[in-house]
Amino acid sequence: MSRLFSPLTLRGLTFRNRIFVSPMCQYSSRDGMPTDWHLVHLGSRAVGGAGLVMVEATAVSPEGRISPDDSGIWSDPHGEAFAPIARFIREQGAVPALQLAHAGRKSSCSAPWHGGGPVEAGNGGWQTAAPSPLPFDTGHPVPRELALEEMEEIREQFAAGARRSLAAGFQVVEVHMAHGYLLNEFLSPLANRRTDDYGGSLENRMRFPLEVARTVREIWPADLPVFVRISATDWVEGGWDLEQSLVLCRRLKELGIDLIDCSSGGLMPHANVPVGPGYQTPFAAAIRREVSIATGAVGMITSPVQAEQIIATGIADTVLLAREMLRDPYWPIHAATVLKAEHVWPVQYERAKG
Repeated sequence: MSRLFSPLTLRGLTFRNRIFVSPMCQYSSRDGMPTDWHLVHLGSRAVGGAGLVMVEATAVSPEGRISPDDSGIWSDPHGEAFAPIARFIREQGAVPALQLAHAGRKSSCSAPWHGGGPVEAGNGGWQTAAPSPLPFDTGHPVPRELALEEMEEIREQFAAGARRSLAAGFQVVEVHMAHGYLLNEFLSPLANRRTDDYGGSLENRMRFPLEVARTVREIWPADLPVFVRISATDWVEGGWDLEQSLVLCRRLKELGIDLIDCSSGGLMPHANVPVGPGYQTPFAAAIRREVSIATGAVGMITSPVQAEQIIATGIADTVLLAREMLRDPYWPIHAATVLKAEHVWPVQYERAKG
């Protein structure tokens, strides 16, 4: 029996297999609203057999978007626009999920195919904000240091985003604490130079991200899981690292977080990241072992045998595929064939089943 295709239950929710679609920005929204592209893009991955399909980083405020083309959930109409997408994913047997995000100092940038550089306030962009007035990179604007009342507002924006996600029919939300975006910026001493209760010591740097996670967990129903994506390391000496991640994950577990989505990097633009097949899986393994919490492995997982090995050997509880799912929306169906696993095809496609 394939472990990759075995069900997984978290709280009261059962996933049909351990293959999850990572949140991947599509830069195809209009004023934060999802479009037909999102329905087809996300829906096809559900048809393709994934256990969970997660909407891209979805901003809790207009200023929290990575780019002007990113999706958002800062108003009731935004949530309502996502409802047909969540419904379609669920109708295909997959679990619909949404990642709640705020891009912090990495916001107000153009889409990658337009260069990915900063967008000026007078040209459709906006003033960025962060824990400390430290720009992301040369040529990027200096962000405004967030005041305490602004942080409280952002926490409430995450809360409102969670409520709208639930009303839209999503069964999982993920709090984005990775890749150099706002909550990751609070965690890392390389981006957080505050001298108040939200900077300095590890306890202080964790304070705001934990407040956000607690708020979302309290809002989300007790029988549905909440995930958190972290960058387990900045890949830079003196920055955030695995040991600090273990402390954070223990605290997240105490708050009732159900799964840690284990990524890395993104905070510093010139970090030396040893990219290669499965290069981030040791983080998922360490957190799963040391914290006794479910983990998701992500990063250059491409083959069915590789994914099966990750689950079967206890490295992680799930695999999250991104670029491989862009290349092949039906990767789970093809993986089941390779692994000789039982897998239910969409009835509309059964005539093609060999």
